[in-house]
Amino acid sequence: MVLPMLLAVTAGLLWLLVVGLGQMRTTDAAREAARALARGEDPGTATDLATRIGPPGSRVSVQESSGLVIVTVRAEVDGPGGLLAVLPGADLEASATAALEPAAGGVP
Repeated sequence: MVLPMLLAVTAGLLWLLVVGLGQMRTTDAAREAARALARGEDPGTATDLATRIGPPGSRVSVQESSGLVIVTVRAEVDGPGGLLAVLPGADLEASATAALEPAAGGVP
């Protein structure tokens, strides 16, 4: 009776680890895209960069306001399934803001 419970707890902890790593990747993707846009890089290039860095299926949005660029990355992580199918998936989101550099001018 103890072994199945230990396996379920271990699977749950592994799922939490996957969600945590996914959140880290989402945050990194938003930060790197915001920095690229602040330097004046093409928005398409910055979006591609965020998509590569973020978890699979990441969605990237870019806004510019008052000399700042705001990048938001969203992704979904599926639930663990199996014995822990009752646990839902996780919606991940991270935003990063960077000041546009004087030479950058703005997001085209």
